[in-house]
Amino acid sequence: QVQLVESGGGLVQAGGSLRLSCASSGRTFSSYAVGWFRQAPGQEPGQERKFVAAMNWNGRIRYYADSVKGRFTISRDNAKNTVYLQMNSLKPEDTAVYYCAADQEPTMRSDDYDYWGQGTQVIVSS
Repeated sequence: QVQLVESGGGLVQAGGSLRLSCASSGRTFSSYAVGWFRQAPGQEPGQERKFVAAMNWNGRIRYYADSVKGRFTISRDNAKNTVYLQMNSLKPEDTAVYYCAADQEPTMRSDDYDYWGQGTQVIVSS
């Protein structure tokens, strides 16, 4: 069982930065791929969460959504059982609840991930 806890969300002005963290207490977390997804305001709860970024267990494979390439960076510190999402040059359209998820392989599909955190809110004001 992998339990995930996100933190680092908040209110920021457009052009600003935030760093989200996804921490796990599971001893095997370092062997899991991790993805970040987001759910924007107005999105129906049943709709698939939108892919943001993902990486494999050692960080050698990384994927990004086109909308965040060059602005967001996913990284991890396996010694701390934590994955990060550094978000720079934030835009109002980045406003969403951000979720981290874990599974064996990094993919862009939310349905592929078995373990999820509760989410952290990011609000970008214009």
